[in-house]
Order: sequence, then C-alpha cells, then structure tokens
Amino acid sequence: MRARLVLLSARLLDPATGLFLPQTALAAGEDGRILALGDDREVRALAGPATTAVDLKGAVVTPGLTDGHLHPVSGAELTHGLDLSGCTGLDDVRRELAARVRSLAPGEWLFGWGLDPNVFGDRPVGTAPFDSVLEGVPAFLLLFDAHSALASRRALELAGVDGPRTFGQASAEVVCDTDGRPTGLLQEDAACELVERVAPRPTREQRRQRLAAALRAMAAAGLPGGHAMDANGESLELYAELDAAGELPLRLRVAPWCQPGTDAEGVRDLIGIQGTGGALWRVAGVKLFMDGTIDNGTAWLEHPDGHGESTRSFWPDPDAYTDVIARLHRAGVPTATHAIGDAAVRHVLDSVEKARAGGGPAGVRHRVEHIETVPDDTLRRFAALGVIASMQPTHCCDFTRADHTDNWSRRLGEERASRAWRCRDLWDAGATVVLGSDWPIAPFPPLGVMAGARHRRPSRDLTLAPHGPGQALTALEALRGMTTAAAYAEGAEHEAGRLAPGFRADLTVFAADPLTTPAEELPALPVLLTVSDGRPTHRADGV
Repeated sequence: MRARLVLLSARLLDPATGLFLPQTALAAGEDGRILALGDDREVRALAGPATTAVDLKGAVVTPGLTDGHLHPVSGAELTHGLDLSGCTGLDDVRRELAARVRSLAPGEWLFGWGLDPNVFGDRPVGTAPFDSVLEGVPAFLLLFDAHSALASRRALELAGVDGPRTFGQASAEVVCDTDGRPTGLLQEDAACELVERVAPRPTREQRRQRLAAALRAMAAAGLPGGHAMDANGESLELYAELDAAGELPLRLRVAPWCQPGTDAEGVRDLIGIQGTGGALWRVAGVKLFMDGTIDNGTAWLEHPDGHGESTRSFWPDPDAYTDVIARLHRAGVPTATHAIGDAAVRHVLDSVEKARAGGGPAGVRHRVEHIETVPDDTLRRFAALGVIASMQPTHCCDFTRADHTDNWSRRLGEERASRAWRCRDLWDAGATVVLGSDWPIAPFPPLGVMAGARHRRPSRDLTLAPHGPGQALTALEALRGMTTAAAYAEGAEHEAGRLAPGFRADLTVFAADPLTTPAEELPALPVLLTVSDGRPTHRADGV
C-alpha cells in the first residue's frame, strides 16, 4: 500500500510512556491508518506520486488530541453575537451593550454570550442593571454556563412572558421578583426557549458556514477529534453534509440528548440510531443531565447552597433517570451524564451500579461529565464502577478564584469549594480522567485545556494564585487526558491514542515538546500540523 501522507525528521512522542519512540518517520495509508513507523529512508520509500510528504525538521508528533466534551453545532450558533466573556464588572457590560445598541437597526435583536455572573457581585443576577441601556431593545444574553440567560424587558414582552411558568425540567425557571414579575433571568433550556423561539434564527446555510468555520478553527488549534455532546435539531444532517463534501476536519463521536419525559419509544429511537454516521462522524452513546449548574442555583447538592438553592434534580423523578440508564445499559449503549453537584454525581453512580447489577453486556463505558464538587467516598467509586470522569479544568481556572470570593465558591461555602474539580484525586483513585473544554462554555484550544489542568490559574492573569493546586495533573497526565484516556472513553483504545501501525492516523504536531514546555507557556506553543484520517486539516505557514 502506498502512503497518503509521510512525516519525516519527526520526534514521535508516546503518551503511554512520555518518551520518544526510536523511529523518526511515520507513514499514513489510504485507509486513514498508520501504515508504518521507521527511519526517514524506510518511510520515504512508501511514498508515491500522490503522497503528501512533510519534513518536520525535528517537530514533535503526538497522537491526535481529542476534546472530551464539545458542543460544535450549538456552540457555533451561540457564539455568534456580542462576546461578553471579557467583562469583569457591570460597567464593562453596560459599555459593551451600549456600543452594540448604537449599531442596531430599529427592532433588531441584540445577542450576547459568555456573560460571567461574577460581574453582578452581591447583586441579584437580572436585567435591572441594563434596563436603561436596553430600553426598547429585544436582547438575549447567554450566561457563560449556557444553562441560563438574561432576556431584556422588550424580549420578554415579545415572547409573552409576564410571570412564572411550570416546566418538565425540574430546575427550569422564569425567575420572578416578590411581586411575580420576571427579573429577566431564565434558568435552563426550557425557560430560555420561551424567548429563543420568537427571536430571529440563522438560516440553514448560515448555520452550516458557522459550524464549518468553528471546526476549521478547532483543527488549527490542534484538534483532529472531539466528543460532541449533543445532536440537536439538524446537527447530524450538518455533520453528514460536511463529511460528504470533505469539509469535516474533526473525527466526531456524537451523543444525542435524552431529556426528562423521554418515554420507552424515545429510548428505543436513541438505541436505534447508534452506530449511524459517515467517514468521520458516528453516533455513539447518549447524553443526559442530572442537574444544572452551581452558578445559577440549579445544581443538585446534598445540602442547599448559600442561597438555599441547588436542591433539585434536573429529572423531576430521579428514578425515571435510573430506569433509562438501565435500559440503555442493557442495549449496550454508553452514556454520558452531566452531573455537577455531589447529589447528582452520587445518583448517577448509584444508577450505573444498579444497571450493572441488572445484567447487560460487559464493557459498556459510562461517563460523568463535569464533577465539580464531590466528597471522598464518591470519587472512590468511579474506578470501582468503571465510570469515566470527564473533566474541564479551565472552568475552575477561569470561573472561580483561589480565595473563594467568586460566585461559585460563595454559593458552596468553604468546605465544598475546597473540593473543586478534583482531577488529581480522581486520577490517584484509579479513575480514567478525560479532559475537554465544554466549548462554547470555555475556549476549545487543547493546549489551554492541558495547561489549565497543570497550573489551575486564571488564564487572564497567570500571576494569580491557583485554585486547589493540589488537584493539578502532571504534563504527561494532561496529555494522556486528551489522547489515551479519550480513546479509552470511546472504546477505541485498540485503534486510537497511540502512534503504532494500524492505529488511526489522527495526529497533532507541535514546534516543541508539550511535556517539557512550562504550563504557563503551553497555550502559545505553535501547532504546526493537524492530521485527521491521514489528511492534513491544518498546516502552519512554512511547514
């Protein structure tokens, strides 16, 4: 077999050992697999007239980095609008909103995203501080967690929202004041959709273009793969279109959602679409939610937060969730459950334990996503049950503070805030720890994710103290979290996560060794080449 791609004069880094392999060159075959490793002469002999040959001049090749938790389609849509993630106070937000309002046509909607609830300080989260700026303007401002949003008074009026509502999602809420008037804060998808459905929507072609652009940017950042944690609306059709057109630069493992109220037929449908896909995308698993977020008071905690909130499961009947997990397990379908609070994580583990005891195929790999605060007895159960811990360390870095003066920590109190994102403890307890960004909640560049796992400092100011430095991972552990662990999480450890013949030719190439690059400098390490299925999807100038 002739090679599709040959990489010469390379340093091949093995994440299993942290050492460089003795070979200096790699060939990828037409089947998208690694064809051979060897010296430059041996590998060059496999090249044909149509082979792409790249002299890496000593650059470092790793198995392709994989983001363990992405929302590509919804992220591409949600991040279109005014970026409020850089605002650190209410004056910043007002200034950004006012500037955008001046550019709007009469009646035009204002969309914003990335708003940090810490800008409100001790004030209630709501639109009151922005009423004068947004007078008569329909505005929808997504908070950074993407589980809550602010709707201006005009937006609420257009949506016909003038008081509290009841939802099937137990933690969803139109937040109202003591007089029953909406404050503008909408909690969870069901409440946000009241306003979203009357707001202008992008065309299908706009959605396709935005998705393609987002995926190209991910490839340029060094990602040839990702675990997509939604399949809403036209997501699968968009992936299929891009794949068929040769415009899908990432290998995507897609997990469609299962929401509260899903009946037996709905579960059968989720089981039925497993394995569908194309050359570079595949439906594999189901995504569920056990709670919301700590910042907006919709997590599920064993004891209320400082506001008396975060006391309910996302599922009105948690036992119904347990039944769904059992049915999916018996069908051999892996699950990934969003569980942030200690009560939510415990219930997921209990449900997986019951499902395993009830029979079913061996080796079904279930996951818990986020795991922001848990006690010792809970984290020790991950390894015992074979449940994968999917972590997003940059959430801790950028949305909390070492002195616990942030909204997340103040809501939890000192004891629970000290148990923030226990990556080290989960790793040491034997759990498989997968790393990801949860984009669009946090930036997707994988070097930033690995750096955050190592230093646990705010990316805006690395001179600030780290939050829970004892929970940091080593450089090698962080690399494994986006290579070998990600491969294991999808049941692909025999074909992904290593540089070996027969394994996927999904590769990331760096200008220097990511293991010896200081954590604070890692995000700036140049990505020279990204390869997916043996084809370059990003190639830096001069490479």
